[in-house]
Amino acid sequence: MVGYQDLDSFPTWSEEEKDQFSLKVLKGLIIDGVRRANSGHTGGALSSVDFAYVLFKDYLHFDPDDPHWVNRDRFILSAGHESMLLYTFLTLVGWLNIKDLKAFRQWGSRTPGHPEVETPGVEATTGPLGQGVGMGIGLAVAESMLRARFQEISPQEEALISHFTYILAGDGDLQEPVALGAAALAGHWGLSRVILYYDSNSAQISGKTSRADSTDYGSLFEGFNWHVQEIDGHDLNQIREAIEKAQVVDRPSIIIGKSIMAHGTATMEGDPATHGAPLPPEEILATKELWGLPSEPFYLPPEIVDHFRTRFDALRKNAMHWQHGLQKAQNQPSLGKLWKTFFNESLPNLVYPDFEAGSSVATRKAFGIVLDAFAKDVECLVGGSADLEPSNYTGNFATHYGDFSREQRTGRNFAFGVREFPMATILNGIALHGGLIPFGGTFLVFSDYERPALRLAALQNLRVIHEFTHDSFYVGEDGPTHQPVEQIMALRAIPNFQVFRPADAKETAVCFKLALQSTDTPSALILTRQGVPVLDLAMEQVEAGVSRGAYCVRDCEGWPELILIATGSEVSLALKVAERMQDRRVRVVSMPCWEIFDAQPESYKRELLPLRGAMRISLEAGITQGWERYVGPQGLMIGMDRFGASA
Repeated sequence: MVGYQDLDSFPTWSEEEKDQFSLKVLKGLIIDGVRRANSGHTGGALSSVDFAYVLFKDYLHFDPDDPHWVNRDRFILSAGHESMLLYTFLTLVGWLNIKDLKAFRQWGSRTPGHPEVETPGVEATTGPLGQGVGMGIGLAVAESMLRARFQEISPQEEALISHFTYILAGDGDLQEPVALGAAALAGHWGLSRVILYYDSNSAQISGKTSRADSTDYGSLFEGFNWHVQEIDGHDLNQIREAIEKAQVVDRPSIIIGKSIMAHGTATMEGDPATHGAPLPPEEILATKELWGLPSEPFYLPPEIVDHFRTRFDALRKNAMHWQHGLQKAQNQPSLGKLWKTFFNESLPNLVYPDFEAGSSVATRKAFGIVLDAFAKDVECLVGGSADLEPSNYTGNFATHYGDFSREQRTGRNFAFGVREFPMATILNGIALHGGLIPFGGTFLVFSDYERPALRLAALQNLRVIHEFTHDSFYVGEDGPTHQPVEQIMALRAIPNFQVFRPADAKETAVCFKLALQSTDTPSALILTRQGVPVLDLAMEQVEAGVSRGAYCVRDCEGWPELILIATGSEVSLALKVAERMQDRRVRVVSMPCWEIFDAQPESYKRELLPLRGAMRISLEAGITQGWERYVGPQGLMIGMDRFGASA
């Protein structure tokens, strides 16, 4: 066995010897990083490293000089707890360095405990298991759709968008149902450029996986219409053969790599205790001696870096060739226009539909009308519904633009089926890819199913639009299981997440536009099933008001005695109340978006909602918790602090 003492003869080593020693050096970096932080996950990273090494060294296409190159292959570490694995490879690429590895899990470092998109080379913020699979599939959806759009314009042109999405998942990922829901859609859509590597090491934090799982994942994924391969996850040749097969089949592929937790360690192979902990110092010393490594931490000789980078000249030439192709395409009017359509951040001028003042229009219906209007001009707007097209009013969009499918890649509508959580993770992946603006619709009460993905969208600053209809207990006969009470406040509790609850059709149009313009913030549009009167205000006044988060829709002469603050369907109720209170000076404020209002200058906020001299009263068909921030200690909160009834 060759070791570090033999490095002087490295050029004469066989390729297998070079690869095996490189792997040991990389494993050494992994165990040193977790040990230095005294926190992290060792075992799974050591069982996955063989696949990751082959992928990064021999197959992954990227530009070594630009981690954001548009046509790069995407690698998603769904098993985000194995982050030290990814950071080690990003160090070999050159986007991180040894100093970053030494700062693993430390304040302000580029190597946080779980991967975050702010780190160069990290494609998605992962860690909540299963979501990386869904986001990876969303990335592949975007690639497939964009590739088809460009080839539709110019079939003879070399593809401007044409890359693979690789996902590394562990046992815990596939135990999360969200991964399986997303995988079912990937198989249904025939996403042949998704390659999922399942590191099946049969161990997790609580012990052997056999305690909790006996699923035959090969048969399961075959049922999902995936191409399935089972290999030895530590055999580099088998890994290479599996990747090459997966690249040419016409279905999504899963490579099930049978592996060993903490592979290669001196005495702790297969030990579940290595899952979420550093190796003991004595185990590290014994393991390094076994591997032929020096005892010094963070050992990375230049020979290993050079060996890893043998493809870099070819990768750079490939990226340069693509760039020349893009320049050539942009000189063609049709292709150049299409590229700007998808990769220019600016939106076209959006024209609002006309809504007749005083007419009764459910805001969910208004959303459908606005969607139809905006989609004509915003070609990159894509999305769908979790099997609620008639209820979410996305049916016209689906009919006009067609379903995305294995036969029709240019369809802009997604038939997600009853898969709210997978839908939300896929939308996040589409947004992460770039070039498309995704939206998804379901009932507000089912936002609870999506919540972990909504949170990850906010963490990643993603422009994803969520349409949530049937927004209150006014849905009546569906009963309390379908009547949202706490959901609006639950959504408002998510940082960096815009929650819009428009009062009428006009506000709905403006809220939709603001959501489209919010490039680094996800948004939710909370919409009514029942009709609400269209405000008798000019569209310019509504747009100006909604753009500040809250504004006056009815004022009084002189200083107000009462200020009614309402959202959604309760704005029209507040207006009716104000009309009947002839003996009081009443101001009515529509507050469609707390987050935007809170960002306004203090002077505007105090002008609209003065701290003294007026009693402030909130009206919203949901829990009152949270409204005290606007009504104050002497105010009144009118809402629904219990579940509804079926009637």
